[in-house]
Amino acid sequence: MTKLWPWLRLLAGLSILAALVWRHSTGAFVDALHAVDGRALCAALLIGLLTTVLSAARWRLVAGRLGVSLPLADAVIDYYRAQFLNAVLPAGILGDVHRAMNHGQRSGARGVRAVFLERVMGQVVPVVVGVALLVTRPAVLSALAPALITLAVVLGALLILARWRRRALTGTYTDVRAVLAAWPAITALSLTALAGHLTLFVVAARLAGATAPLRDLLPLLLLALLVMVLPVNVGGWGPREAVLSIAFGAAGLGSAQGLTVSVVYGVLTFVACLPGAAALLLKRREAVPEQLDETPQRVPALVGASQ
Repeated sequence: MTKLWPWLRLLAGLSILAALVWRHSTGAFVDALHAVDGRALCAALLIGLLTTVLSAARWRLVAGRLGVSLPLADAVIDYYRAQFLNAVLPAGILGDVHRAMNHGQRSGARGVRAVFLERVMGQVVPVVVGVALLVTRPAVLSALAPALITLAVVLGALLILARWRRRALTGTYTDVRAVLAAWPAITALSLTALAGHLTLFVVAARLAGATAPLRDLLPLLLLALLVMVLPVNVGGWGPREAVLSIAFGAAGLGSAQGLTVSVVYGVLTFVACLPGAAALLLKRREAVPEQLDETPQRVPALVGASQ
């Protein structure tokens, strides 16, 4: 079952997208691509830079609380790489797994826990704000009850698993207490990063033709950000489009427009993380000379042995 789980998650994400295409045809996707222009792409890159720096600063702060040194410039580059991998690989979290593994190789187990805790802390603020806003929209809340129940079940299962493995996670609990001591700064960074993500979502909504006031849009957009953490997406696609389509329909804004908004946002977020592709290429080019430098050092040893 463990080997099948990644394939089941991928199948679930693809099934959601297929159902949306079957219901709305390809019109929403075509409209979304036509809506994106040069100014939107520039805005995506600028907003992406802001949110990436803020998220990297949060990661650096968490790592520092665990006694791990992490320069801000390195954190920004690694965060860009993770975002790009999240955008092009299934499940939407493999980039963070890659970031944790690389940081763990340099800093040990605490480096891995720093990445894990940074991601958890980064989701706490959106969840709290999202629940508070959804309470003000009972129609949307009732329409999305199945999705919210599923999310609650997943989180509950993770908590039960953590309780069963309490001894193994003793170091993690100790680190959590250390990180929580810096909660004001972490909260401020998370709120500012969240504002950046929502700003990009608002840009996508306006490009898609959504003219509803921000007080009506923000709860729906924030909910779409929350469901993106579910590991059943394909590079972030799937649950976001389904939930936003349902939410827009429940709010009387049109499910097709909700789907178009989500697709535009998906395009803009992909553009925003493109610097991560450059960071990956740069890292690969740096690794090649290091391997070549090691080769001449081995030749004399081999020659001496043959003599």
